[in-house]
Amino acid sequence: MFTDIEIAQACKMEKITKIAENIGIPEESLELYGNYKAKIDSRFQKELKDKKDGKLILVTAINPTPAGEGKTTTTVGLADALRKIGKKSVVALREPSLGPVFGIKGGAAGGGYAQVVPMEDINLHFTGDFHAIGAANNLLAAMLDNHIQQGNALNIDPRRITWRRAVDMNDRQLRNIVDGLGNRTDGTPRQDGFDITVASEVMAVLCLAADITDLKERLSRIVVAYTYDNQPVTAGQLKAQGAMAALLKDAIKPNLVQTLEGTPAFVHGGPFANIAHGCNSVTATKLAMKLGDYAVTEAGFGADLGAEKFLDIKCRMAHLVPDAVVIVATVRALKHHGGVPKNKLNEEDLEALEKGLPNLLQHVDNIRNVYGLPCVVAINAFPTDTKAELDLVEKRCQELGVNAALSEVWAKGGEGGIALAEEVVRLCEEKKDFHYAYEDGLSIREKLEAIAVKIYHADGVDLVGSAPRQLKQLEELGFGKLPVCMAKTQYSFSDDQNKLGAPKNFRISVRNLKVSAGAGFIVALTGEIMTMPGLPKVPAAEKIDVDENGVITGLF
Repeated sequence: MFTDIEIAQACKMEKITKIAENIGIPEESLELYGNYKAKIDSRFQKELKDKKDGKLILVTAINPTPAGEGKTTTTVGLADALRKIGKKSVVALREPSLGPVFGIKGGAAGGGYAQVVPMEDINLHFTGDFHAIGAANNLLAAMLDNHIQQGNALNIDPRRITWRRAVDMNDRQLRNIVDGLGNRTDGTPRQDGFDITVASEVMAVLCLAADITDLKERLSRIVVAYTYDNQPVTAGQLKAQGAMAALLKDAIKPNLVQTLEGTPAFVHGGPFANIAHGCNSVTATKLAMKLGDYAVTEAGFGADLGAEKFLDIKCRMAHLVPDAVVIVATVRALKHHGGVPKNKLNEEDLEALEKGLPNLLQHVDNIRNVYGLPCVVAINAFPTDTKAELDLVEKRCQELGVNAALSEVWAKGGEGGIALAEEVVRLCEEKKDFHYAYEDGLSIREKLEAIAVKIYHADGVDLVGSAPRQLKQLEELGFGKLPVCMAKTQYSFSDDQNKLGAPKNFRISVRNLKVSAGAGFIVALTGEIMTMPGLPKVPAAEKIDVDENGVITGLF
Protein backbone atom coordinates (compact mmCIF):
# COMPACT_ATOMS: atom_id res chain seq x y z
CA MET A 1 0.00 0.00 0.00
CA PHE A 2 1.33 3.43 -0.95
CA THR A 3 1.64 6.23 1.60
CA ASP A 4 -0.09 9.57 1.02
CA ILE A 5 3.15 11.24 -0.01
CA GLU A 6 4.02 8.41 -2.43
CA ILE A 7 0.59 8.73 -4.06
CA ALA A 8 1.03 12.49 -4.34
CA GLN A 9 4.55 12.21 -5.76
CA ALA A 10 3.35 9.73 -8.42
CA CYS A 11 0.68 12.17 -9.64
CA LYS A 12 1.25 13.89 -12.99
CA MET A 13 0.11 17.43 -12.29
CA GLU A 14 -1.28 19.86 -14.85
CA LYS A 15 0.48 23.19 -15.22
CA ILE A 16 -1.29 25.64 -12.95
CA THR A 17 -1.93 27.92 -15.93
CA LYS A 18 -4.08 25.14 -17.41
CA ILE A 19 -6.00 24.63 -14.14
CA ALA A 20 -6.64 28.37 -14.01
CA GLU A 21 -7.73 28.49 -17.64
CA ASN A 22 -10.29 25.74 -16.95
CA ILE A 23 -12.16 28.02 -14.53
CA GLY A 24 -11.73 31.24 -16.46
CA ILE A 25 -8.67 32.81 -14.82
CA PRO A 26 -6.44 34.39 -17.48
CA GLU A 27 -2.69 33.86 -17.21
CA GLU A 28 -2.08 37.58 -16.71
CA SER A 29 -4.08 37.37 -13.47
CA LEU A 30 -1.77 34.72 -12.04
CA GLU A 31 1.33 35.32 -9.93
CA LEU A 32 3.24 32.08 -10.52
CA TYR A 33 5.21 30.23 -7.86
CA GLY A 34 6.80 27.68 -10.19
CA ASN A 35 4.71 25.44 -12.44
CA TYR A 36 2.09 24.19 -9.98
CA LYS A 37 1.24 27.05 -7.60
CA ALA A 38 -0.05 30.54 -8.19
CA LYS A 39 -1.62 33.47 -6.41
CA ILE A 40 -4.62 35.26 -7.89
CA ASP A 41 -4.25 38.96 -8.60
CA SER A 42 -6.67 41.08 -6.57
CA ARG A 43 -7.82 43.01 -9.65
CA PHE A 44 -9.22 39.81 -11.14
CA GLN A 45 -11.19 39.18 -7.95
CA LYS A 46 -12.82 42.61 -8.29
CA GLU A 47 -13.79 41.87 -11.90
CA LEU A 48 -15.95 38.98 -10.69
CA LYS A 49 -18.03 41.17 -8.37
CA ASP A 50 -21.25 40.93 -10.40
CA LYS A 51 -20.87 37.26 -11.37
CA LYS A 52 -23.49 34.91 -9.92
CA ASP A 53 -22.38 32.78 -6.96
CA GLY A 54 -22.35 29.00 -7.11
CA LYS A 55 -23.68 26.72 -4.37
CA LEU A 56 -21.70 26.68 -1.11
CA ILE A 57 -21.12 23.31 0.59
CA LEU A 58 -19.63 23.14 4.10
CA VAL A 59 -17.85 19.96 5.18
CA THR A 60 -17.56 19.39 8.93
CA ALA A 61 -17.26 16.36 11.20
CA ILE A 62 -17.84 14.65 14.52
CA ASN A 63 -15.46 15.40 17.40
CA PRO A 64 -12.05 14.07 16.32
CA THR A 65 -10.48 10.96 17.81
CA PRO A 66 -7.12 9.19 17.42
CA ALA A 67 -8.93 6.90 14.95
CA GLY A 68 -9.19 9.71 12.39
CA GLU A 69 -12.22 11.08 10.56
CA GLY A 70 -10.88 12.23 7.16
CA LYS A 71 -12.64 15.59 6.86
CA THR A 72 -10.14 17.16 4.44
CA THR A 73 -9.95 13.91 2.47
CA THR A 74 -13.74 13.90 2.16
CA THR A 75 -13.79 17.57 1.15
CA VAL A 76 -11.29 17.00 -1.65
CA GLY A 77 -12.94 13.74 -2.74
CA LEU A 78 -16.37 15.36 -2.83
CA ALA A 79 -15.11 18.15 -5.10
CA ASP A 80 -13.60 15.51 -7.42
CA ALA A 81 -16.82 13.47 -7.31
CA LEU A 82 -18.93 16.48 -8.26
CA ARG A 83 -16.78 16.81 -11.37
CA LYS A 84 -17.28 13.12 -12.08
CA ILE A 85 -21.06 13.68 -12.27
CA GLY A 86 -20.66 16.67 -14.57
CA LYS A 87 -20.72 19.54 -12.08
CA LYS A 88 -18.23 22.41 -12.18
CA SER A 89 -16.72 22.30 -8.69
CA VAL A 90 -13.95 24.19 -6.93
CA VAL A 91 -12.56 23.34 -3.50
CA ALA A 92 -11.42 25.89 -0.86
CA LEU A 93 -9.23 24.70 2.03
CA ARG A 94 -6.97 26.04 4.77
CA GLU A 95 -3.18 25.93 4.63
CA PRO A 96 -1.52 23.45 7.02
CA SER A 97 0.48 24.78 9.97
CA LEU A 98 4.05 23.57 10.40
CA GLY A 99 3.28 22.89 14.07
CA PRO A 100 1.02 19.85 13.50
CA VAL A 101 3.00 18.78 10.40
CA PHE A 102 6.07 18.21 12.62
CA GLY A 103 4.00 17.39 15.71
CA ILE A 104 1.35 14.74 16.11
CA LYS A 105 -0.82 15.08 13.01
CA GLY A 106 1.59 15.04 10.09
CA GLY A 107 0.61 16.52 6.71
CA ALA A 108 -2.81 18.05 6.16
CA ALA A 109 -3.55 18.06 2.44
CA GLY A 110 -6.09 15.24 2.34
CA GLY A 111 -5.17 11.58 2.04
CA GLY A 112 -5.02 8.55 -0.22
CA TYR A 113 -6.43 9.36 -3.66
CA ALA A 114 -8.19 12.51 -2.46
CA GLN A 115 -5.40 15.03 -1.96
CA VAL A 116 -4.37 18.51 -3.02
CA VAL A 117 -0.96 18.78 -4.67
CA PRO A 118 1.92 19.61 -4.66
CA MET A 119 1.49 18.01 -1.25
CA GLU A 120 5.02 18.64 0.06
CA ASP A 121 4.93 22.32 -0.86
CA ILE A 122 1.48 22.85 0.66
CA ASN A 123 2.63 21.27 3.93
CA LEU A 124 6.04 22.99 4.03
CA HIS A 125 6.21 26.78 3.55
CA PHE A 126 3.90 26.80 0.49
CA THR A 127 3.87 30.40 -0.83
CA GLY A 128 5.16 31.93 2.41
CA ASP A 129 1.80 33.18 3.74
CA PHE A 130 2.37 31.93 7.29
CA HIS A 131 5.83 33.46 7.42
CA ALA A 132 4.39 36.81 6.35
CA ILE A 133 1.70 36.56 9.02
CA GLY A 134 4.29 35.72 11.68
CA ALA A 135 6.48 38.63 10.54
CA ALA A 136 3.54 41.07 10.69
CA ASN A 137 2.61 39.78 14.15
CA ASN A 138 6.17 40.18 15.42
CA LEU A 139 6.65 43.58 13.82
CA LEU A 140 3.72 44.80 15.89
CA ALA A 141 5.26 43.23 19.02
CA ALA A 142 8.60 44.92 18.30
CA MET A 143 6.96 48.31 17.71
CA LEU A 144 4.97 47.94 20.94
CA ASP A 145 8.06 47.21 23.07
CA ASN A 146 10.03 49.90 21.26
CA HIS A 147 7.32 52.45 22.06
CA ILE A 148 7.67 51.64 25.77
CA GLN A 149 11.48 51.75 25.55
CA GLN A 150 11.40 55.14 23.80
CA GLY A 151 9.41 56.93 26.51
CA ASN A 152 5.94 55.30 26.50
CA ALA A 153 3.97 58.33 25.27
CA LEU A 154 0.78 56.25 25.21
CA ASN A 155 1.08 55.46 28.94
CA ILE A 156 1.04 51.67 28.34
CA ASP A 157 1.03 49.48 31.43
CA PRO A 158 3.69 46.79 30.70
CA ARG A 159 1.79 44.40 32.99
CA ARG A 160 -1.28 44.68 30.76
CA ILE A 161 0.23 43.92 27.37
CA THR A 162 -2.04 41.44 25.59
CA TRP A 163 -0.10 41.07 22.33
CA ARG A 164 2.18 38.03 22.17
CA ARG A 165 4.83 37.04 19.69
CA ALA A 166 4.20 34.19 17.23
CA VAL A 167 6.04 31.30 15.61
CA ASP A 168 4.55 28.56 13.41
CA MET A 169 5.89 25.66 15.43
CA ASN A 170 4.76 23.59 18.40
CA ASP A 171 7.16 24.92 21.05
CA ARG A 172 5.89 24.71 24.62
CA GLN A 173 9.16 26.26 25.88
CA LEU A 174 7.99 29.62 24.48
CA ARG A 175 4.55 29.68 26.13
CA ASN A 176 5.80 31.83 28.99
CA ILE A 177 9.08 33.72 28.85
CA VAL A 178 10.78 36.79 30.28
CA ASP A 179 12.36 39.07 27.68
CA GLY A 180 14.09 42.45 27.56
CA LEU A 181 16.88 41.24 29.86
CA GLY A 182 20.39 42.63 29.71
CA ASN A 183 21.46 46.25 29.55
CA ARG A 184 19.14 49.27 29.63
CA THR A 185 19.37 49.55 25.84
CA ASP A 186 18.26 45.91 25.42
CA GLY A 187 14.63 46.68 26.25
CA THR A 188 12.29 46.75 29.21
CA PRO A 189 12.18 43.42 31.07
CA ARG A 190 8.71 41.91 31.21
CA GLN A 191 6.82 38.64 31.16
CA ASP A 192 5.94 37.64 27.59
CA GLY A 193 5.09 34.58 25.52
CA PHE A 194 4.53 33.12 22.08
CA ASP A 195 1.40 31.83 20.37
CA ILE A 196 1.50 29.51 17.38
CA THR A 197 1.05 31.61 14.22
CA VAL A 198 -2.35 30.13 13.45
CA ALA A 199 -3.60 31.55 16.78
CA SER A 200 -2.39 35.07 15.95
CA GLU A 201 -5.11 37.65 15.43
CA VAL A 202 -3.24 38.64 12.27
CA MET A 203 -4.18 35.23 10.84
CA ALA A 204 -7.84 35.78 11.73
CA VAL A 205 -7.74 39.30 10.27
CA LEU A 206 -6.23 38.10 7.00
CA CYS A 207 -8.84 35.35 6.68
CA LEU A 208 -11.79 37.68 7.34
CA ALA A 209 -10.59 40.76 5.41
CA ALA A 210 -12.42 41.57 2.17
CA ASP A 211 -9.45 43.34 0.55
CA ILE A 212 -6.25 45.25 1.34
CA THR A 213 -8.17 48.34 2.51
CA ASP A 214 -10.29 46.27 4.89
CA LEU A 215 -7.12 44.47 6.00
CA LYS A 216 -5.46 47.74 7.01
CA GLU A 217 -8.55 48.94 8.85
CA ARG A 218 -8.80 45.68 10.75
CA LEU A 219 -5.10 45.68 11.61
CA SER A 220 -5.39 49.20 12.99
CA ARG A 221 -8.15 48.07 15.39
CA ILE A 222 -6.09 45.29 17.00
CA VAL A 223 -5.89 45.87 20.77
CA VAL A 224 -2.33 45.20 21.97
CA ALA A 225 -2.35 46.50 25.55
CA TYR A 226 -4.11 48.70 28.09
CA THR A 227 -2.97 51.94 29.66
CA TYR A 228 -2.52 52.61 33.37
CA ASP A 229 -6.03 54.10 33.35
CA ASN A 230 -7.58 51.00 31.67
CA GLN A 231 -7.92 52.33 28.10
CA PRO A 232 -7.17 50.01 25.16
CA VAL A 233 -4.10 50.69 23.01
CA THR A 234 -4.34 49.70 19.34
CA ALA A 235 -1.97 48.93 16.51
CA GLY A 236 -3.29 52.07 14.85
CA GLN A 237 -2.10 54.20 17.76
CA LEU A 238 1.35 52.65 17.28
CA LYS A 239 1.11 53.49 13.54
CA ALA A 240 1.89 49.86 12.71
CA GLN A 241 -0.95 48.94 10.33
CA GLY A 242 0.66 50.27 7.13
CA ALA A 243 3.91 48.35 7.55
CA MET A 244 2.02 45.22 8.66
CA ALA A 245 -0.19 45.42 5.55
CA ALA A 246 2.92 45.83 3.40
CA LEU A 247 4.22 42.53 4.76
CA LEU A 248 0.84 40.93 4.00
CA LYS A 249 0.18 42.41 0.54
CA ASP A 250 0.93 39.10 -1.20
CA ALA A 251 -0.27 36.82 1.60
CA ILE A 252 -3.83 38.19 1.26
CA LYS A 253 -4.06 36.85 -2.31
CA PRO A 254 -5.60 33.34 -2.53
CA ASN A 255 -3.36 30.45 -3.62
CA LEU A 256 -4.43 28.20 -6.49
CA VAL A 257 -3.36 24.54 -6.66
CA GLN A 258 -5.14 21.35 -7.79
CA THR A 259 -6.36 17.98 -6.57
CA LEU A 260 -4.89 14.70 -7.76
CA GLU A 261 -7.70 14.65 -10.35
CA GLY A 262 -7.12 18.21 -11.55
CA THR A 263 -9.98 19.93 -9.69
CA PRO A 264 -9.05 23.58 -8.97
CA ALA A 265 -8.30 24.17 -5.29
CA PHE A 266 -7.86 27.44 -3.39
CA VAL A 267 -5.72 26.82 -0.31
CA HIS A 268 -5.48 29.98 1.75
CA GLY A 269 -5.20 30.92 5.43
CA GLY A 270 -5.19 28.52 8.33
CA PRO A 271 -6.58 29.47 11.75
CA PHE A 272 -7.12 26.51 14.09
CA ALA A 273 -10.73 25.89 15.08
CA ASN A 274 -9.99 25.06 18.72
CA ILE A 275 -8.25 28.39 19.42
CA ALA A 276 -9.41 30.58 16.52
CA HIS A 277 -12.25 30.58 13.98
CA GLY A 278 -11.00 27.62 11.95
CA CYS A 279 -11.94 28.55 8.36
CA ASN A 280 -10.04 29.40 5.20
CA SER A 281 -10.12 32.99 3.93
CA VAL A 282 -13.30 34.79 2.93
CA THR A 283 -11.58 35.84 -0.31
CA ALA A 284 -10.78 32.22 -1.25
CA THR A 285 -14.29 31.00 -0.43
CA LYS A 286 -15.93 33.79 -2.43
CA LEU A 287 -13.55 33.22 -5.34
CA ALA A 288 -14.45 29.51 -5.36
CA MET A 289 -18.16 30.44 -5.40
CA LYS A 290 -17.66 32.83 -8.33
CA LEU A 291 -15.65 30.34 -10.40
CA GLY A 292 -17.51 27.11 -9.64
CA ASP A 293 -21.14 26.04 -9.73
CA TYR A 294 -20.34 24.19 -6.49
CA ALA A 295 -17.79 25.51 -3.97
CA VAL A 296 -16.76 22.88 -1.40
CA THR A 297 -15.08 24.14 1.76
CA GLU A 298 -14.36 22.82 5.23
CA ALA A 299 -14.18 24.10 8.79
CA GLY A 300 -11.75 22.70 11.34
CA PHE A 301 -12.29 19.93 13.89
CA GLY A 302 -15.84 18.95 14.89
CA ALA A 303 -19.01 20.82 14.04
CA ASP A 304 -19.18 22.20 17.60
CA LEU A 305 -16.05 24.25 16.82
CA GLY A 306 -15.34 24.73 13.10
CA ALA A 307 -18.90 24.67 11.79
CA GLU A 308 -20.23 26.80 14.66
CA LYS A 309 -17.60 29.47 13.95
CA PHE A 310 -18.02 29.19 10.18
CA LEU A 311 -21.74 29.82 10.59
CA ASP A 312 -21.81 32.26 13.50
CA ILE A 313 -18.67 34.27 12.65
CA LYS A 314 -17.58 33.85 9.02
CA CYS A 315 -21.05 33.66 7.46
CA ARG A 316 -22.26 36.56 9.61
CA MET A 317 -19.34 38.80 8.58
CA ALA A 318 -19.15 37.76 4.91
CA HIS A 319 -22.92 37.41 4.33
CA LEU A 320 -22.63 33.77 3.29
CA VAL A 321 -25.26 31.02 3.58
CA PRO A 322 -24.28 27.37 2.93
CA ASP A 323 -26.59 25.42 0.65
CA ALA A 324 -25.73 22.06 2.24
CA VAL A 325 -23.60 20.64 5.04
CA VAL A 326 -21.67 17.36 5.05
CA ILE A 327 -20.89 15.79 8.44
CA VAL A 328 -18.01 13.32 8.24
CA ALA A 329 -17.81 10.31 10.55
CA THR A 330 -16.13 6.94 10.65
CA VAL A 331 -17.35 3.76 12.29
CA ARG A 332 -13.97 3.50 14.02
CA ALA A 333 -14.20 6.99 15.52
CA LEU A 334 -17.76 6.43 16.70
CA LYS A 335 -16.69 3.21 18.43
CA HIS A 336 -13.92 5.19 20.11
CA HIS A 337 -16.55 7.66 21.34
CA GLY A 338 -18.34 4.58 22.65
CA GLY A 339 -15.35 3.61 24.79
CA VAL A 340 -13.34 1.26 22.56
CA PRO A 341 -9.53 1.72 22.82
CA LYS A 342 -7.62 2.44 19.62
CA ASN A 343 -6.09 -1.06 19.39
CA LYS A 344 -9.57 -2.68 19.37
CA LEU A 345 -11.27 -0.50 16.77
CA ASN A 346 -10.92 -3.01 13.93
CA GLU A 347 -13.22 -5.48 15.69
CA GLU A 348 -17.00 -5.34 15.17
CA ASP A 349 -18.67 -3.87 18.24
CA LEU A 350 -22.28 -2.82 17.71
CA GLU A 351 -22.78 -2.05 21.39
CA ALA A 352 -19.90 0.46 21.47
CA LEU A 353 -21.03 1.91 18.14
CA GLU A 354 -24.53 2.45 19.54
CA LYS A 355 -22.99 4.13 22.57
CA GLY A 356 -20.81 6.43 20.43
CA LEU A 357 -23.45 7.35 17.84
CA PRO A 358 -24.98 10.17 19.97
CA ASN A 359 -21.88 12.24 19.19
CA LEU A 360 -22.72 12.17 15.47
CA LEU A 361 -26.45 12.54 16.02
CA GLN A 362 -26.00 15.64 18.21
CA HIS A 363 -23.95 17.32 15.46
CA VAL A 364 -26.64 16.40 12.93
CA ASP A 365 -29.36 17.78 15.18
CA ASN A 366 -27.43 21.03 15.67
CA ILE A 367 -26.94 21.63 11.95
CA ARG A 368 -30.56 20.87 11.10
CA ASN A 369 -32.41 22.36 14.05
CA VAL A 370 -30.16 25.11 15.43
CA TYR A 371 -28.98 26.43 12.05
CA GLY A 372 -31.81 25.22 9.80
CA LEU A 373 -29.53 23.73 7.14
CA PRO A 374 -29.92 20.50 5.13
CA CYS A 375 -27.18 17.95 5.78
CA VAL A 376 -25.89 14.51 4.87
CA VAL A 377 -23.65 12.18 6.86
CA ALA A 378 -20.57 10.99 4.97
CA ILE A 379 -19.36 7.67 6.38
CA ASN A 380 -15.66 7.63 5.57
CA ALA A 381 -15.14 3.95 4.79
CA PHE A 382 -12.48 1.69 6.31
CA PRO A 383 -11.89 -1.92 5.17
CA THR A 384 -12.64 -3.14 8.71
CA ASP A 385 -16.19 -1.67 8.74
CA THR A 386 -18.79 -4.44 8.78
CA LYS A 387 -22.17 -4.34 7.05
CA ALA A 388 -23.94 -4.50 10.40
CA GLU A 389 -22.02 -1.47 11.65
CA LEU A 390 -22.66 0.56 8.50
CA ASP A 391 -26.34 -0.39 8.55
CA LEU A 392 -26.64 0.77 12.16
CA VAL A 393 -25.17 4.20 11.39
CA GLU A 394 -27.45 4.60 8.38
CA LYS A 395 -30.50 3.54 10.41
CA ARG A 396 -29.84 6.00 13.23
CA CYS A 397 -29.30 8.85 10.76
CA GLN A 398 -32.51 8.09 8.89
CA GLU A 399 -34.40 8.17 12.19
CA LEU A 400 -33.41 11.86 12.30
CA GLY A 401 -34.49 12.33 8.68
CA VAL A 402 -30.94 12.51 7.33
CA ASN A 403 -29.36 10.27 4.72
CA ALA A 404 -25.94 8.65 5.15
CA ALA A 405 -23.67 8.13 2.14
CA LEU A 406 -20.68 5.79 2.10
CA SER A 407 -17.56 7.69 1.06
CA GLU A 408 -14.67 5.71 -0.41
CA VAL A 409 -12.68 8.67 -1.73
CA TRP A 410 -9.50 7.73 0.17
CA ALA A 411 -9.23 4.49 -1.82
CA LYS A 412 -10.97 5.46 -5.07
CA GLY A 413 -10.72 9.24 -5.41
CA GLY A 414 -13.70 11.03 -6.94
CA GLU A 415 -15.21 7.74 -8.12
CA GLY A 416 -15.63 6.73 -4.48
CA GLY A 417 -17.64 9.85 -3.65
CA ILE A 418 -20.31 9.78 -6.36
CA ALA A 419 -23.14 8.72 -4.01
CA LEU A 420 -22.18 11.53 -1.63
CA ALA A 421 -21.97 14.05 -4.48
CA GLU A 422 -25.41 13.11 -5.79
CA GLU A 423 -26.94 13.54 -2.32
CA VAL A 424 -25.21 16.93 -1.92
CA VAL A 425 -26.59 18.12 -5.26
CA ARG A 426 -30.07 17.05 -4.15
CA LEU A 427 -29.70 18.84 -0.80
CA CYS A 428 -28.58 22.06 -2.48
CA GLU A 429 -32.03 22.33 -4.02
CA GLU A 430 -33.80 21.91 -0.69
CA LYS A 431 -35.36 24.87 1.07
CA LYS A 432 -33.17 26.43 3.77
CA ASP A 433 -34.24 28.28 6.88
CA PHE A 434 -30.80 29.45 7.96
CA HIS A 435 -30.37 31.27 11.25
CA TYR A 436 -27.49 31.83 13.65
CA ALA A 437 -27.15 30.23 17.07
CA TYR A 438 -27.44 33.73 18.59
CA GLU A 439 -28.23 37.26 17.48
CA ASP A 440 -25.87 40.25 17.49
CA GLY A 441 -27.87 42.16 20.08
CA LEU A 442 -27.31 39.68 22.89
CA SER A 443 -24.76 40.37 25.62
CA ILE A 444 -21.45 38.49 25.70
CA ARG A 445 -22.76 36.36 28.55
CA GLU A 446 -25.92 35.51 26.62
CA LYS A 447 -23.89 34.52 23.55
CA LEU A 448 -21.68 32.27 25.63
CA GLU A 449 -24.76 30.64 27.12
CA ALA A 450 -26.37 30.21 23.69
CA ILE A 451 -23.35 28.36 22.27
CA ALA A 452 -22.91 26.24 25.40
CA VAL A 453 -26.57 25.24 25.72
CA LYS A 454 -27.63 25.01 22.06
CA ILE A 455 -24.45 23.58 20.51
CA TYR A 456 -22.63 21.76 23.32
CA HIS A 457 -25.87 20.81 25.16
CA ALA A 458 -24.29 22.00 28.43
CA ASP A 459 -26.30 23.18 31.41
CA GLY A 460 -24.72 26.64 31.22
CA VAL A 461 -21.54 28.71 31.55
CA ASP A 462 -19.45 29.61 34.59
CA LEU A 463 -17.15 32.63 34.41
CA VAL A 464 -14.11 31.87 36.57
CA GLY A 465 -10.85 33.58 37.49
CA SER A 466 -10.44 36.94 35.76
CA ALA A 467 -13.29 36.35 33.27
CA PRO A 468 -16.03 38.25 35.23
CA ARG A 469 -13.83 41.36 35.45
CA GLN A 470 -12.84 41.06 31.78
CA LEU A 471 -16.49 40.68 30.75
CA LYS A 472 -17.43 43.88 32.55
CA GLN A 473 -14.53 45.80 31.03
CA LEU A 474 -15.16 44.57 27.46
CA GLU A 475 -18.80 45.62 27.60
CA GLU A 476 -17.88 49.02 29.11
CA LEU A 477 -15.44 49.55 26.21
CA GLY A 478 -18.19 48.89 23.65
CA PHE A 479 -17.21 45.39 22.51
CA GLY A 480 -20.33 43.69 23.85
CA LYS A 481 -22.08 43.23 20.48
CA LEU A 482 -19.26 41.26 18.83
CA PRO A 483 -19.70 37.54 18.09
CA VAL A 484 -17.92 35.03 20.31
CA CYS A 485 -15.06 32.71 19.29
CA MET A 486 -14.85 29.81 21.74
CA ALA A 487 -11.39 28.36 22.45
CA LYS A 488 -12.19 24.82 23.58
CA THR A 489 -10.87 21.28 23.34
CA GLN A 490 -11.74 19.68 20.02
CA TYR A 491 -12.15 16.21 21.48
CA SER A 492 -15.40 16.73 23.37
CA PHE A 493 -18.60 18.76 23.29
CA SER A 494 -17.56 19.78 26.82
CA ASP A 495 -14.39 21.59 27.90
CA ASP A 496 -13.01 18.30 29.27
CA GLN A 497 -11.33 16.27 26.52
CA ASN A 498 -12.03 13.02 28.36
CA LYS A 499 -15.83 13.36 28.12
CA LEU A 500 -16.45 11.59 24.81
CA GLY A 501 -19.70 10.86 23.01
CA ALA A 502 -22.49 13.31 23.83
CA PRO A 503 -21.99 14.14 27.52
CA LYS A 504 -24.78 15.54 29.69
CA ASN A 505 -24.97 17.39 33.02
CA PHE A 506 -21.88 19.54 32.61
CA ARG A 507 -21.08 23.24 32.56
CA ILE A 508 -18.55 25.18 30.49
CA SER A 509 -15.90 27.11 32.46
CA VAL A 510 -14.70 30.31 30.77
CA ARG A 511 -11.47 31.45 32.43
CA ASN A 512 -10.38 34.26 30.14
CA LEU A 513 -12.09 36.72 27.78
CA LYS A 514 -10.18 38.93 25.36
CA VAL A 515 -11.14 41.04 22.42
CA SER A 516 -9.84 40.46 18.90
CA ALA A 517 -11.09 43.83 17.71
CA GLY A 518 -9.39 43.57 14.32
CA ALA A 519 -10.88 40.16 13.59
CA GLY A 520 -14.15 41.37 15.07
CA PHE A 521 -14.88 38.84 17.80
CA ILE A 522 -14.45 38.07 21.50
CA VAL A 523 -12.23 35.07 22.29
CA ALA A 524 -13.39 32.96 25.23
CA LEU A 525 -10.80 30.54 26.60
CA THR A 526 -12.33 27.51 28.28
CA GLY A 527 -10.92 24.61 30.27
CA GLU A 528 -7.20 24.07 29.76
CA ILE A 529 -6.97 25.12 26.11
CA MET A 530 -3.53 26.48 25.08
CA THR A 531 -2.62 28.90 22.29
CA MET A 532 0.83 27.31 21.91
CA PRO A 533 0.77 23.50 21.49
CA GLY A 534 3.67 21.25 22.46
CA LEU A 535 5.30 18.36 20.63
CA PRO A 536 4.29 14.78 21.54
CA LYS A 537 6.70 12.21 22.95
CA VAL A 538 7.44 10.97 19.42
CA PRO A 539 7.05 13.95 17.04
CA ALA A 540 6.14 13.34 13.40
CA ALA A 541 9.34 15.27 12.61
CA GLU A 542 11.40 12.20 13.60
CA LYS A 543 10.06 10.32 10.56
CA ILE A 544 10.48 13.12 7.99
CA ASP A 545 13.57 13.13 5.78
CA VAL A 546 14.84 14.30 2.39
CA ASP A 547 17.29 12.50 0.11
CA GLU A 548 20.13 13.80 -2.08
CA ASN A 549 17.64 14.42 -4.92
CA GLY A 550 15.38 16.56 -2.77
CA VAL A 551 12.68 13.85 -2.47
CA ILE A 552 10.86 14.13 0.86
CA THR A 553 9.70 11.06 2.78
CA GLY A 554 7.70 10.52 5.97
CA LEU A 555 5.34 13.46 5.46
CA PHE A 556 2.36 11.14 6.13
